[in-house]
Parts: sequence; C-alpha cells; structure tokens
Amino acid sequence: MTGTVVVALDRFLPDARRLADALGAEVILYGPEAFREAFSRYGRIVALMSAGIAIRGIAPLLADKWRDPAVVVVGPDLRYAVPVVGGHHGANDLARDLARLGIEPVITTATETRGRESVEGLAARTGCDIVNRDSTRAVNAAVLDADVPLYAVTGPGIVVAGPGVSLLVRKGEYAVGVGCRKGVAAADVVGAIRQALARAGIGPAEILVYATTAKKRGEEGLLRAVTDLGGNLVFFDDETLNAEAAPSPSRASLIGLAGVAEPSALAASKRKVLVLAKQTYGSVTVAIAR
Repeated sequence: MTGTVVVALDRFLPDARRLADALGAEVILYGPEAFREAFSRYGRIVALMSAGIAIRGIAPLLADKWRDPAVVVVGPDLRYAVPVVGGHHGANDLARDLARLGIEPVITTATETRGRESVEGLAARTGCDIVNRDSTRAVNAAVLDADVPLYAVTGPGIVVAGPGVSLLVRKGEYAVGVGCRKGVAAADVVGAIRQALARAGIGPAEILVYATTAKKRGEEGLLRAVTDLGGNLVFFDDETLNAEAAPSPSRASLIGLAGVAEPSALAASKRKVLVLAKQTYGSVTVAIAR
C-alpha cells in the first residue's frame, strides 16, 4: 500500500480537496465502505471528520501495527491533526505534513512527547528494517527512562542479541534461516544457500538477514559462510524459535527445538510468510521467509 488519501464527509469535500492538493493525495467520499477501500489501497489516511466516526469506521479493519496504514484524524474545523493509528509508522509524519497548512499536530506517542527517538523512527531515518519487531516495545519503553546505547556494525558481521535488543539492518526483503550439522564446511553452507536462493528466484541483494539458533554461535563453517556471502547473521534463543509455527518436521526436536531453518527465517522476517519451506542440501538446511 502506498500513497495518501483523504476520507471526508460530503459537507467537508471542499476542504478535503484542498488538503489532498497540498499532500498530493486522492479523495474518497465517506460511506459504509470508504475506510475498507482506503485500507486496501493506501498507506496514509487523513480522516476529515469527528474522531468518533473515524474510530468506529477503522476499528473492524485493524490487524497489526506493522501492516495497518497510518491514520490521522482532522477535525471539521481544521484546527488539529491527531494520529490515531501508526504514530511510529507514518502517522506522526503525516500530522507534521499537515502543519504546513496551519493544522496543529497532536502527537501522543510517548517517545516523541518526551523528545526521544523511537526504534521505528531511527529505522526510518537510517533506511533500515527492524529484524525482531517484537523487541520495539521493550526498547522504546527503556528509551523513555534513559539513553539507550546504539551500536553500529558495518559488517560482514555477527550479532548475538537478547529479546530486549532491537536489531536494525539495511533494507532487504527476505530472511534466510540456516541449520547445519556440527563441523559443516563453509563451502557447503554457501552452496546450499545459493541453491535455495536460485530455487526461490531471489537475488543476494534482496536478503535482509541470515538467521540461525544460538546453539550455533561457535559453528565456524556457518560463520565463515555468511561472511563470504557479505551478509549479517543473527542468532535466536530457544524461546524465540519455538514460538514460531514451523510446518516441516525437524530432527532439531532432539535438542529441544521445533526446528532451525524455518523458525529462524520466520523469526527474522517482517511479514512472517514462508516463501521457501525447508530444503535439505547434504548437511545444511535452508528456509526463506519474507
């Protein structure tokens, strides 16, 4: 979903067109299906109406803060712009865009009201994706109380992080989960990954991150392989991997895991959609998610 739309009641259409012209947006006349259409087609929505009407209209459509469009309510008097959905995901910025028209932004996200930058804001500013999105709640809460350290790893590199650490990487679409037997050769891992990418029709430049179990932190062949591929490797603990629904059976159950390749790919992915189920290439397993 891309682009901006102004949803407005009939009596407010002249003002809606003025807002739309300033934002480079389109206009949808409010009706029973107006917000459903807006949610399916646009990434940013301005609701020119009372907050009550807007909230009742969007409530049944809300799914996930990482997928929902940004929604800003503007009152009929054009005095205030209030982000109600996706403050950290474009709504605050949309409200600030409206400030150019003399409409005052009313920002309520805790980090911004205290002059702090959220994880999502940092990711947007630096052109990064957040690998482990569930971490942002804890990290943003910590940001409210104190300065949180920021570490930059230029890579190729390896990052081991707990659930209270947000991992940001330069933008890519796919997460590659890798499992392997002990003592695997780097060449075998590289070959397996390249075969999996070719099978899925995915280029190396499209990779967001490589991922595996924390039990493989000392696996030299795997570490060298990811370095040779020019990628970044993240490790997930048992709890994180076992929380993912991996469709393929795995011998990893012998070490207390539901799997390695598929759960790692899903845990590191943005949409939690498996695009290549686990493939076995000799002593290496590979799965890809987006």
